[in-house]
Amino acid sequence: MLCQMKASRVLGIMSGTSIDSVDYALCRITDKAVKLEKLWSVDFPGQLRKDLHRAASNEASSYEVGQMHHDLGRFYAVHARKGKWPDFVGLHGQTVFHNPDKKAPATIQLGEPAYLVEALDAPVVSNFRSADIAAGGQGAPLATVFHQFVFAKRGQHVCVNNLGGISNVTSMDWRRGREPRMLAFDNGPANVLIDLAMRHFTRGTQDMDEDGVWAARGQVCKPLVQRWLRHEYFHRKPPKSTGRELFGEPFFRVAMREMKRLSKFDVVATFTEFTARSLALNYEQHLPSIPDRLILTGGGASNSQMLRAIRAQFPPTTEVVTSETLGWPVQAIEPAAFALLAWLRMNGRPGNLPQTTGASRAVLCGQVSR
Repeated sequence: MLCQMKASRVLGIMSGTSIDSVDYALCRITDKAVKLEKLWSVDFPGQLRKDLHRAASNEASSYEVGQMHHDLGRFYAVHARKGKWPDFVGLHGQTVFHNPDKKAPATIQLGEPAYLVEALDAPVVSNFRSADIAAGGQGAPLATVFHQFVFAKRGQHVCVNNLGGISNVTSMDWRRGREPRMLAFDNGPANVLIDLAMRHFTRGTQDMDEDGVWAARGQVCKPLVQRWLRHEYFHRKPPKSTGRELFGEPFFRVAMREMKRLSKFDVVATFTEFTARSLALNYEQHLPSIPDRLILTGGGASNSQMLRAIRAQFPPTTEVVTSETLGWPVQAIEPAAFALLAWLRMNGRPGNLPQTTGASRAVLCGQVSR
């Protein structure tokens, strides 16, 4: 799959649906391996974070979104220069709109790449999702190529589950055949509802439930979780993808009215349990089997209460670990995935897996700015 291509040093840049920070991963990529050389994260400044949340909530004007596109590009560029110079950059950008509807799919990621080109004197690959959408796909998930390259294991069914704002899984069933059977899709919410609750209850002074401290103090409202699990998205067959439009502010506002008699700790505990239960429900309904190994990544993998809730959904025969135990920091996977996608694009190779996105064919993912 990845053969006879030039080794390069690539900077991957990712900011996810939580809209809290930017992760940078400087990787050395060859046709045999992806090696992480340096990882760093930078929090969004308060005003930019608020503006991006407004854009993702459909509360910003076109003028404001245009300004954000450039402000964010400048922000990415300011913090991109650490360690050795990259040969090129893979910039995911900040998703503020994602509509996977089959009749009129659309997506947009903010962050003008020209500022990175200027700052690093290197080509930048961005706008990764549109080519897959144009080919009939949903533009997501795209980290599957990286998961397969780094984590697939012959003889096992391995799942990699990213717990960002949204939860997404890559299933790699390699118990038979020359190549693993690949399936990938978004499960539903991961941290997005928890983060919204934390900002609500602390009036913006806390953006997340650090290590699950609030969830550990609360009691789960099981009847509500059971009702939410009847949401049609969980029962929809892959390929499928989702975002804040479905499990962000609109869902949160309704859920908060339903939980008005619960304590703030109960609310966070209930959202945490909802993430774990919806993850397991998707696996039960859509995967070929319960995985032999489940690898958790993303910010939610640093939340010990989230890990306990997820582990409780699986039998002892499933090994549940974080990517950290396999040598990959939990925040490194997504930016490293877009570093690999940029490397593929610069070498003229497709970056999507049509069987996971629903596209009619494999396509070159990303547009190059020089």
